[in-house]
Amino acid sequence: MPLDFTAIDFETANGFRGSPCSVGLVKVRDGLVVDEAYWLMRPPAGHDHFDPRNMQIHGITSADVAAAPRFAGIYPQLEDFIGTDTVVAHNAAFDVGVIRSALEVSGLPGPAFDYACTVVLSRRSYSLPSYSLPFVAEAAGVALVNHHDAVEDARACAGIMVDIARRHGAGSVAGVFGALGLAVPRQHGYDPAVDELSKPTRAALLRAQNPEAAPPAFSGWPDEGANPEANLSADPAHPLFGQTVVFTGNLGLPRGTAKARAAELGAQPASNVTRKTTVLVVGGGFAAADLRSGRVTSKARRVLDLQQRGQGIEVLSEGEFMQMIA
Repeated sequence: MPLDFTAIDFETANGFRGSPCSVGLVKVRDGLVVDEAYWLMRPPAGHDHFDPRNMQIHGITSADVAAAPRFAGIYPQLEDFIGTDTVVAHNAAFDVGVIRSALEVSGLPGPAFDYACTVVLSRRSYSLPSYSLPFVAEAAGVALVNHHDAVEDARACAGIMVDIARRHGAGSVAGVFGALGLAVPRQHGYDPAVDELSKPTRAALLRAQNPEAAPPAFSGWPDEGANPEANLSADPAHPLFGQTVVFTGNLGLPRGTAKARAAELGAQPASNVTRKTTVLVVGGGFAAADLRSGRVTSKARRVLDLQQRGQGIEVLSEGEFMQMIA
């Protein structure tokens, strides 16, 4: 089988994953980029407000998409571009979730498809302090100048997938998974007439109906709280599944909530960095680039020490973690 796939990256207008405002796609045939596509779009009606935090990340505003079609108008072209390809994304739990939630709130059906997450695959292919896209692109020798431009991120993701395949001597995406002893993940099709809404979409609709029910913004010194047991029946393809996760710094939600959500997705939360730790989530405005500048908490310094001793621990920013938990 040839190394054929379509890499994809979405940017969203707000914290709900069903609010896409841009998408970039890169088609790869036999390990080479042969086509690219990019669309701006208005998110689905009722989910089209632009959060300042999102605008700060990607620079897209409501004015930029005012004349663009909504997601429902773009989706047929997106589906045609992908065709029957395996979809590849960096943190695929987010991008695959964007498709599902945007279909749900638009009342549109969507087909099943195989997908690959280059975060999951990168953890088994490189030894890095962070598996955020800029770090992995650098390790793969892939240029990434304008991070959070959807088509450039998709292009970087495609280059990472090609490099991972080369490192494992694989000639296809399925061959990479086979070399690692993993099953290729599959996103089920969606039919609005028979399928239930996903949990993130139900939560977003509930918030829209009752804004007062939204939890207050978290502030103050975080309380560690209990560490719930990992949900071993969660999706093993999720990037948090099987990880031991420690939190440091202030997040945008109570730490107990973050721990519960991580456990639901198959991670084991913990309170302190130990030799069992595999992921550290850093709040307080941390970005992966801070690892190079030394702007880190005491827990993060402990992680860097353990990394230097050969322990494989990944450092996630709050934004990356929030994407993973949708």
